[in-house]
Amino acid sequence: MRTGLVLALVVLTGAAGDLLLSRLMTRIGEVKLSSPRLLVRIGLRIVRAPTFWLAIFLMTISFFSLLVLFSWAPVSFVVPATALGYIVGTFAARFVLNERVNVTRWAGVAFVCAGVFLASEGDIISQTSLYAFLLGLRWLLLALAVLPFCYYIVCIYAARTFFVAQRRKDPIANDFAPPVSILKPVRGLDREAYENFASFCTLDYPEYEILFAVQEESDSTVPVIRKLISDFPKCKIRLLIGVNNIGPSAKVCKLARLVREARTNLFVISDSDVRVEPDYLRMIIEPFRDPKVGVVTALYRGNVEGKLGSYLDCLGASVEFSAGTLVAHVMGGVNFALGATMATTRERLEEIGGFEAIADRHSDDFEFGNRIASQGYGVELARKPVWMTYNPQSLGQYLRHELRWTIGLRNIRPGGHAGLFFTQGLALTIAAIAVAPTWPLALAYLGAYLILRFAAAWTVGVWGLQDPVVRRWFWLLPLRDFLAFPVWLASFLTNTIEWRGSRFTIREGRLIPSVRPAGRG
Repeated sequence: MRTGLVLALVVLTGAAGDLLLSRLMTRIGEVKLSSPRLLVRIGLRIVRAPTFWLAIFLMTISFFSLLVLFSWAPVSFVVPATALGYIVGTFAARFVLNERVNVTRWAGVAFVCAGVFLASEGDIISQTSLYAFLLGLRWLLLALAVLPFCYYIVCIYAARTFFVAQRRKDPIANDFAPPVSILKPVRGLDREAYENFASFCTLDYPEYEILFAVQEESDSTVPVIRKLISDFPKCKIRLLIGVNNIGPSAKVCKLARLVREARTNLFVISDSDVRVEPDYLRMIIEPFRDPKVGVVTALYRGNVEGKLGSYLDCLGASVEFSAGTLVAHVMGGVNFALGATMATTRERLEEIGGFEAIADRHSDDFEFGNRIASQGYGVELARKPVWMTYNPQSLGQYLRHELRWTIGLRNIRPGGHAGLFFTQGLALTIAAIAVAPTWPLALAYLGAYLILRFAAAWTVGVWGLQDPVVRRWFWLLPLRDFLAFPVWLASFLTNTIEWRGSRFTIREGRLIPSVRPAGRG
């Protein structure tokens, strides 16, 4: 089975390297052979990209693994068997790069599979006994269990690359400060709501306004906002009550009105549970010096005083979600926004049809950033994270929240949802321990999981985000990982979610209100 294990390493690392190079060149654009100077310029852009060197590293592993394979397997087997890379590449193109793969190409993949099967006859699958099948399954699980370790290493690299670059930047200059409208759609009273709102009233910025929107006068947050207006008379604060129902997403309905009422052409959208520091606006607005920037968004760290579910939620956001965002940033660029902060201009928003165009979408932050990015504009991450104040959550509430988010991800980014399997470090480590042929190998898998998992969490959450919750509660990560796998499996079983007291079905990213059957009177 060593042949199968090394072959898997050849195919997976080679395909991953090809995938990274494809994303890099897509971002750079079409290479035109017009002049040697242009080619040199493009070449310099390529070699300066971290994605390029990561791809080279993976392809180097693939190459040397191939040499090892040649040392004991016949070339008549090795060459056809490595064609499995075409299969992996086709699936990656479809589910990661979202390319369209027609029936003819899928038929070609099927023929490749058949060809590899015939070529491997007598080398890998000549034994047809149950024992041989189980032995093959063992080595497959052992190979798959290595993939989360590779992901943790990439997370560490991505976090160090991003945060080192941000901390080396010059201080933010004060010569760029266009008027800004801060838009806050709110519903209900979050923990420490007044303190969260008040942090936006003392920003070190010359001219900005804050607009709140609620559905009804009876909303519990209205008295808090009125007190805010009274306590900060010098701050331009307006409260808007009532919105037009343009879709099932109440938040987006409020945002549509906030944009219409805003008096500036630069918007910073922030959730009600976010708390910021005085340099927040300067940090968010700074990237808009570059007209190619369409969206600025921010990572977040936690402010938690609650139950177990609150700490698990914070760990998931600060470690897992932030790590995935940083990996995307290093490997080709972020093409989505995070709801804690989404900034853009009126012009960019109008180009995608305004918030009216996404009023029926489940993940408005993803749609907002992705649609602007698809117009050719960049999505930038702010230098520092903002603070997220988490409401107390029981373990059951946390699991329902995670399931809702995972179901949404499966509907808007099926490739990203499928890719979550390769980040399930604890589940795959348990599987590897269960099938490992020796105790030293089983302990090696357990040690690798614990060391790399905690190292990635510390690098992203503590060293990078400087999140006090991660610093104190990082040891809960194995529990979060233990719960994450069944949640991921459960997300395949339903498209129905509970959100803000309402029931919806998600279909291709759209929210469809569920009609409850009327009771018999």
